[in-house]
Amino acid sequence: MFYSYSTALGKLWLSVLFIFRVLVLGTAVESAWSDEQSAFLCNSLQPGCENVCYDKSFPISHIRLWVLQIIFVSTPTLVYLDVGLPLKQLELKKFKYGLEIQGKIKMRGGLLHTYIVSIIFKIIFEVSFLVIQWCIYDFKFMLNAVYHCERYPCPHKTDCFLSRPTEKTIFIIFMIITSKLCYCQIIALSSMYEIIGAICDVDINSEDIRSSHKTQCTKPKFPSIRNHTVTITQCQSFTYSQLDVAMEKR
Repeated sequence: MFYSYSTALGKLWLSVLFIFRVLVLGTAVESAWSDEQSAFLCNSLQPGCENVCYDKSFPISHIRLWVLQIIFVSTPTLVYLDVGLPLKQLELKKFKYGLEIQGKIKMRGGLLHTYIVSIIFKIIFEVSFLVIQWCIYDFKFMLNAVYHCERYPCPHKTDCFLSRPTEKTIFIIFMIITSKLCYCQIIALSSMYEIIGAICDVDINSEDIRSSHKTQCTKPKFPSIRNHTVTITQCQSFTYSQLDVAMEKR
């Protein structure tokens, strides 16, 4: 359904979302973080020290953060689809919303405005989660094998060790690339450019349609031969099979 209401680059975004983000997150990434807390070890026997150091290094799990990100980013699309279905049915019933290509609705009016707003919110959510990920993690986007922790109740500076830091770093960079570079910088901005072009095209085509409609329908023709198609001002056609007979009776 989304494919019927979006631009070509919007369809590319949907493919990136489900193939490179949802599938990777549900398969490889989840297994890489399966031992996140159990394999987090610190060289201190002080009760509670290891837990507070883990909480400081990972305020929220990367997997849960990415799941929230996908939910927030997908919500504008769901709202757009919910608005687009009744608008499509409305446009199909109106002559002024004619089709340029059979079976394809031109994006305009409320449908176009909703699509633009959904793209803007997607960009906001993507950038916001990038900033959140940068701010809440001390190590930013690169995991080190050793994490230095100074937090109560640890009696001194404590060294904590992360499991598979290189593998996790690769997945973090991968998720950032698919989220930011592929969507925000390429797809979203290009979609806005494509929509602006569509708006200009709609204005030009609408004027051409009105002009063509006036030219074809101002002068009706009534030929006086049998079995011939007669054109009226409403641009509808019908056949008089006994036109001459009726004229003779008059």
